[in-house]
Amino acid sequence: MKGQRQREAKPLKQQGAKERRERLKRRRIKAAKKVALVTTALLAIAFFAFWAYGRIVEKPKWTSVPTMPSYHLTAAGLPHEPYNTNPPTSGPHVAYIAKWGVHTEPIPKELQVHNLEDGGVLVQYKCPAGCPDLVAKLEGIVKRYDRAILAAYPGMDKTIALTAWGVIDTFDEFDEKRITRFIKAYIGIDHHR
Repeated sequence: MKGQRQREAKPLKQQGAKERRERLKRRRIKAAKKVALVTTALLAIAFFAFWAYGRIVEKPKWTSVPTMPSYHLTAAGLPHEPYNTNPPTSGPHVAYIAKWGVHTEPIPKELQVHNLEDGGVLVQYKCPAGCPDLVAKLEGIVKRYDRAILAAYPGMDKTIALTAWGVIDTFDEFDEKRITRFIKAYIGIDHHR
């Protein structure tokens, strides 16, 4: 009898251990499913937040343009191929640069281009009837930066033009945020080859 009870007890022990393993396996599967569900939910939230942020944040409006060959001219105004933007963003230029800061007169195109090549940003404006308020606002921005120039540029279609090497943005209404974003994005990048 004693041996028979031991034989019956052994399968019960094995059966109990098997049930415990099955319960443990079910718990692990359940925990793995929860982790997968939480991870999927967090990834979905992160993706949505990134997508929403991209739609809310204003995208830059500036245009990248192909850069032209940049060789030195002996003087401004000498014949050369026409620039591919107005104001220019690359191309033939003189061997010296314009003084950084505020200018009251237009700067020759061949001089502007060398400043751009040296990591400068030009902020130019067109005001047929004069615009002291706009000029004062633009001066306030340009004076914050060491490689920026403000100058009149009567030969353009829009009121304001921002130029850097191979990049241009033109618009009619003053927008300080837009101007400072452009300057910060491009100022100080040297383009000598």
